Amino acid sequence: MVGLAQVNPVVGDVDGNAARIRAIRAEATGCDLLVCGELTLAGYPPEDLVLKRLFQERIELVAHQLAADTADAGPALLVGAPWRHEGRLYNAVLLLDGGKIAAVRFKHDLPNYGVFDEKRVFAPGPLPEPVACRGARLGIMVCEDMWTPVVAGHLARCRAEILVVPNGSPFEVDKPGLRQRLAAERAAETGLPLIYVNLVGGQDELVFDGASFAWDPAEGLRARAPAWEEGVTPTVWTRAADGFWTCAEGPSPPTPMVSMPSIMQWPRACATTLKRIAFPASCLAFPAVSTARSPPQ
Repeated sequence: MVGLAQVNPVVGDVDGNAARIRAIRAEATGCDLLVCGELTLAGYPPEDLVLKRLFQERIELVAHQLAADTADAGPALLVGAPWRHEGRLYNAVLLLDGGKIAAVRFKHDLPNYGVFDEKRVFAPGPLPEPVACRGARLGIMVCEDMWTPVVAGHLARCRAEILVVPNGSPFEVDKPGLRQRLAAERAAETGLPLIYVNLVGGQDELVFDGASFAWDPAEGLRARAPAWEEGVTPTVWTRAADGFWTCAEGPSPPTPMVSMPSIMQWPRACATTLKRIAFPASCLAFPAVSTARSPPQ
């Protein structure tokens, strides 16, 4: 069983983010693996904070502490974090299992457009190799790595069995549908199932809607996590005699609205973000928004 872990991290609050991961892991009873979103341990987007040596050292210390937790009988963790390696800083995903950091993989395709400027603070990683985790070969692609066929194709050629995509994907109108179309393309090209896990919450002008999902190359959408909500969505996987993994059909709550103006999402997006800061609820009020169409003039 794989848990889709939607975490609402706070940029810079490394210990608090680790506590959020531990709390969700405690909910993931029966899961073999819990997949968190991009840079969950640091918060997203951390921007120049990742360049500070003390912050890097704190990330590494807390990552090892989280890894030590996995010496119990609970699920392994895939956790996003900035990570130093051979003098360079990477946008990384850590596999924590058996009480240690079992594997590290780096983001290959760094976005540098719109709200993203990752090339300024991170080095691009090499094309990743699959990671062995509890009997499965996972092909880890970090967010932008899913947007083109390059990384998925490489992982398929290296005999990955399930594509796993941790994300920090901000909400936009029509974005949920775009994510699923890209997942469908990568799954069709490789013949592999895909797990997509997104953050929830917000940072500055960005909000993250969650809506994580599991995708099958033949069956399409198999399970989806709720939008705008923290927590874990379990997905059940079985391996056929030919070695191919399939995800059982699971929950599929509605996707975030994709046709109405994004203002319709503001109340839930802001509520998710405000859970972690000290503004009293009475400070904010949202106007009623009518979805009725105006009659023709």
